[in-house]
Amino acid sequence: MREMKLFLGPQHPGMHGNASVHMYVDGDIIKRSFLLPGMLHRGFEKGMERHSWMNNISLIPRVCVVEPDINELAFAMGAEKLLGLEVPERAHWIRMIIMELARLSIHLMAYGGIGGPTGNYTLMYHAHADRNEILDIFEQITGMRVYHQYIVIGGVRKDLPKGIEKDIHKFLDSLEARYDEYRDLGIDNPSIIKRIKDTIMLPKEVVWELGVTGIGMRSAVNKPYDIRKVMPYCRYDQVEFEVPYSDYSDARSRIDCKLKEILQSISIIRQCLIKIPEGPVRVPISRGQSMRWVVPKGYVYSAVESSRGEFGYFMVSDGGTNPYRVGVRGASYPQGLLGVEKYMPGTRIDDAPMWIDTMGVCSPEIDR
Repeated sequence: MREMKLFLGPQHPGMHGNASVHMYVDGDIIKRSFLLPGMLHRGFEKGMERHSWMNNISLIPRVCVVEPDINELAFAMGAEKLLGLEVPERAHWIRMIIMELARLSIHLMAYGGIGGPTGNYTLMYHAHADRNEILDIFEQITGMRVYHQYIVIGGVRKDLPKGIEKDIHKFLDSLEARYDEYRDLGIDNPSIIKRIKDTIMLPKEVVWELGVTGIGMRSAVNKPYDIRKVMPYCRYDQVEFEVPYSDYSDARSRIDCKLKEILQSISIIRQCLIKIPEGPVRVPISRGQSMRWVVPKGYVYSAVESSRGEFGYFMVSDGGTNPYRVGVRGASYPQGLLGVEKYMPGTRIDDAPMWIDTMGVCSPEIDR
């Protein structure tokens, strides 16, 4: 057979986001491939230079649509370092609750994502139904379901609504009770095991070459490296949790780590709800003052542990009311761009959607 060009996405049900993978295939084997990020969400780094520090809070969540809160926290932490702001204690714990709910949301979406390419739509429907309940909780807390704009410079926008703790506990109990069912539907399902075991490998040497972090790294190098542990932010050093990792680098190991992280996030949220103190949730500043903040000259790099690895912002201030320069370290950039070009070739066509899903590719992080 002669080489043929095929397109995976953006309309393909197995593709994630608005990206497209251009594949040159021989039979059903991919010979060459490259990613076209999609140009839907683009130019964020340059756009931030034209907005005030606080106004950027409404722009940055779009750097990763399905996991927007990591942008808010990384950006706010960096600005707070430059400003020398001390965030109120209660705000730290609320931020952790938001971040772990967001982690549950993206892990459920990714886990349900393997249902489409494998024909297991029951798994996809269950996962998205549970994610929808998380969005309901976000709506109660922030007033919005997807882009929350809740974590701001100096704390969080407003306090938790009364009675939200009961709703969160109810959801966590429900999700934890069905954890074994999720495993049976997915990675312990014989039909799916055939598609994800010993396939879509990410060897140790590739991890170091590309700079892959998060679950992709932990499932290949057998080390529990997690920024929440090695460089704690918020109050992660005051809660107990484990970092799942593996000594094998196939797709099943990566998915298994995601599932185990779900249990750890449930535990972290419960601890936060117990330990969260009373008090203010934001540095007391006037609205007009926040919009005209003059941030001292300097530069800073702030990073958080997203569901896909290290997600950071390098920010430079020239002493004005807008950032002078912002650089985003997207968690999925290495495997999403370089990995698609260098290491997707050799896999089969039907494994390409699984490649994108288990590597956790978020295309706006690449076309930022």
